[in-house]
Order: sequence, then C-alpha cells, then structure tokens
Amino acid sequence: MSTVVDYFTYTPVQGAPEAATVVFAAVSGFLVFQAVRARSVRWAYILPVTAAAEAIGYIFRAVCIKHISLGLFICMNLFLLLPPNAMALFNYKSIGDVARQSGITPRRFWLRPRFITLFFWSSDVLSFALQSAGASMTAHASTVTTGRWICLVGLAIQLVFLALFFAIVIVIKRNPLYTVSKHPAKMDGAQAKSRLMLIIILTTVLLYVRSVYRLIEFADGYGGRIYRAEWALYVFDTLMILFMFVVYIALNVVAFFPRKHVDMPDEYALVESRIDPRSRI
Repeated sequence: MSTVVDYFTYTPVQGAPEAATVVFAAVSGFLVFQAVRARSVRWAYILPVTAAAEAIGYIFRAVCIKHISLGLFICMNLFLLLPPNAMALFNYKSIGDVARQSGITPRRFWLRPRFITLFFWSSDVLSFALQSAGASMTAHASTVTTGRWICLVGLAIQLVFLALFFAIVIVIKRNPLYTVSKHPAKMDGAQAKSRLMLIIILTTVLLYVRSVYRLIEFADGYGGRIYRAEWALYVFDTLMILFMFVVYIALNVVAFFPRKHVDMPDEYALVESRIDPRSRI
C-alpha cells in the first residue's frame, strides 16, 4: 500500500492546509460580498471562484495527508497549480476593458482592446491546458518526466506572456488618453486610473514571482530539493496568491467594473465627453 511519503516524497506538515482552506474560503466570501455590493459585471466573479478553488485545493491536501490516493493527489495538484491562471485572466480582461472604455483607436494593433483580451486569453488557455495535462501526468511514475516538461512549457508560456502584458500595462498607465470611466463615485478619473493600474501592477508582479517559483520547482524535478522544501510552497505559492487577493480586496477592484445599468458619476460617465474618440496613439 502506498504511503504519504511515496506520493509527496516527504512528510507534509499538518495544520497548514486547514488554515489555508479557512483563509481562502473567507477571501472568496468577502469577494462575493464586494462584487454584489458593487453590482459588478459577471466576469468579476472570476476572483471569488478562484479563491474557492484554492480552498478546495488545500482541502484535498489536508485529506491527502491522512488518506492518500492517486485520485486525491492528482486533484490536489490540479487545484493548487491551475487557479492562478484565472487571476491572470482577470487582469487581462481588466486592461482590455480599460482600453475599450477609453474609446481610442490605436495605431498599434497590440493596444487594441480586442487584441489585448483575446491574445492574452488564448495564451492563458494554452498555459492552463499544458499545466493541467502535465500536472496529471506527474502523478504517474511512468509519465512523471514527460509531465514535468509539459508543465515547464506551460509555465514558461505564462511567464513570457505576463512579461508582454506588463509592458502593455505600463504603456496604458503612462498614456493620459487612456482613462477609467467607471469607478466609485468618491473618485475622479485620474484617481481611479492610478488605483486600478496599481492593482494590476502589484498583482501581476506577485503572480510572476509565484510562476517563477513553480517553474524552478518543476525544473528541479519531482522529489527534488525545492519540491521537498514545503516551506517554499507556502511562502512562494500560498502567500503570493494570498497577497494578490489582499490587494484586490483592500483596493476593491470589483468596484471598477459595474454592470452597464449602474449609475456612475455624471462627469465620468462617458469617455467621449472628455477626449476625442478619433484620437490616435
């Protein structure tokens, strides 16, 4: 009969998965509260669903420590590896929405709202698919090496596209023609843009750190020194993702994406009232 050490290659600490489960479940609930109160668009619920998926992943980890099986181990790996892809998708969608609201027709194709959303969404789906397939394969001794390389490719793709996305965020942040027209009434357009760009930059950096850790972990190999260092998982994966959620919650990101019928400040209701939609950049 297989033991916990046979699957993990070390003896996992107890208590930490249960604590992470409670924290991420609470985060999910609070994000739902914020989204409902702000009457946010449906895609804003990506965040609470992601937090719930993280909680489920740590439930599987807590169960695996006491009652290990191949199916539970695969589910644990999937739920702890894949949810952050959805957080990247949320950021991609957010910047695409800002570009669309600004009413600008850019000369550069890579600044077009549709390109930003679809291009990075496609990269996220590809990365998700590769990581999902690779993580499933690493649970089998006969395919662990192949699965590791597939995960590496998926994580590398994510890192490359996160870097490209970060560059676009900086361009949009520095260009005054890009504005945030939907925001809490207590903010003006400049404050809203500054706040939203800060949220996207901070969370993208945190996600990048987390993805670099995962890339190094898989490069080191299943059962390697980094994989066996459980503290690194909780520091560079759990905490990085938690800090992302803290940023989203503390700066109330879902309030920047209300449904169309929600009343906004009159002076910021339409971007066209502030800039010439025929502007070219």
